[in-house]
Amino acid sequence: MQVKKYSGELVEFDVNRLKGSLSKSGASPDVVDEVWDTMKPMVYDGISTRDLYKLAFRLLKREADSFAARYSLKRALRDLGPAGYFFEQWVAKLFGHAHYQTLTGQLLVGNAVTHEVDVVAQKDDELLLVECKFRNTEDAKITVTTPMYFLSRVKDFAGRKFSFFGKPTEFTAGWLVTNAYMTTDSIHFAQYYGLNLLSWDYPADSSIKRRVDNAGLYPITCLTTVTKSEKDTLLKQGCILVKDIVEDETQLDTLHCAPRKKRRILQEAIELVNHQKS
Repeated sequence: MQVKKYSGELVEFDVNRLKGSLSKSGASPDVVDEVWDTMKPMVYDGISTRDLYKLAFRLLKREADSFAARYSLKRALRDLGPAGYFFEQWVAKLFGHAHYQTLTGQLLVGNAVTHEVDVVAQKDDELLLVECKFRNTEDAKITVTTPMYFLSRVKDFAGRKFSFFGKPTEFTAGWLVTNAYMTTDSIHFAQYYGLNLLSWDYPADSSIKRRVDNAGLYPITCLTTVTKSEKDTLLKQGCILVKDIVEDETQLDTLHCAPRKKRRILQEAIELVNHQKS
């Protein structure tokens, strides 16, 4: 049996891979087996990965909102669009969790030209230049031209000092961060020229997926108990992480939702961020 990817490519269906993604939602082995047993009669040859996702999401949500929320992380990152502004805010939170001080949307003068820098992150003697590449399609890939372009920006800042947090420092490293995938050429180019890459599945041991699950850094768009318009409201008021709600539930006051719904949102948020992946 085959499944159709977003690109139209047909690939062999791998039930073990599906079960693996279901288990990463936090569902127990028994729940995973139960979900698959329910899905099995509805899975047909040529089913799209999108329909497969929707089916699994719906069945996981029956078990627990937080299972479905965790399962939807990849889509939730795309929902930070359609532009890249909120993705940049989320990336800043990612570095902030690693104890960096961060700024977004900085206009900086290089040796040759002026650049708009997505994220600046500083910790001790480190000053990071962070380029965010947001993609809103399922199978999008960052080709080698992107790290090539980013390298030219890194070089244009060489030898220049910037004082963002009271400490004049040169950029010590460049990071290219994306919610998409990296092509093999992109990875090889970045490795050769000393650029740091962070994508949905790369590096394998510290990818976006792994970092988020390990630290509970889920974007607000993961929540399944909040409507799209409500998510937009929260994002516009600077509520980027699910953790923001857990730490300050008054963030929900602008939604003017009923107490019962508010309790359900909080329950999902707490279960989501408190679940630690092994």
